[in-house]
Amino acid sequence: MKVACVLGPKFEDSEFQEPYDALRKAGHAVTIVGLEAGAELQGDKGKVTAKVDKSFQDVKPEDFDALLIPGGGSPDKLRAHDQAVAFVKAFVQAGKPVFAICHGPQLLLSADEYKDHRMTAWKTIQGDLKKAGANVVDEEVVVDRNLVTSRQPSDIPAFIRESLKVLEQIPAKR
Repeated sequence: MKVACVLGPKFEDSEFQEPYDALRKAGHAVTIVGLEAGAELQGDKGKVTAKVDKSFQDVKPEDFDALLIPGGGSPDKLRAHDQAVAFVKAFVQAGKPVFAICHGPQLLLSADEYKDHRMTAWKTIQGDLKKAGANVVDEEVVVDRNLVTSRQPSDIPAFIRESLKVLEQIPAKR
């Protein structure tokens, strides 16, 4: 499967690196999509650096089978850009798998794609989602059809496990 990972500055190091590595280890092709192709992005803990493979204008949601949205400051930075929000919205509307952890659901809020899903997020984002009318629970991982959400770095093993299960359910392209 081809997975787009939307990434901006100050992403949460582990919420990017661990799912990214697990997806690749499972045989999926992961493309880092950001505001500027070739940009070097630093994690908010300073432990991980990632290079943007393609910009939003270089890709289309149809090019990918699933979407990964790591947390940290990245989702807030990206949701200020219409192209990033439209990219995320297209995945949800197409029913493609979307994996969002911690602050990741901020992009779902900006895309107005949260109302028909049961989900979780970082505690402050849970409050924002509830106020917006989302069905929010405080659990380590929530799977609702194509959407997999988790709250924080300690939830990463469950987040990875459930995200990979969702990908396994997609029929392989011939």
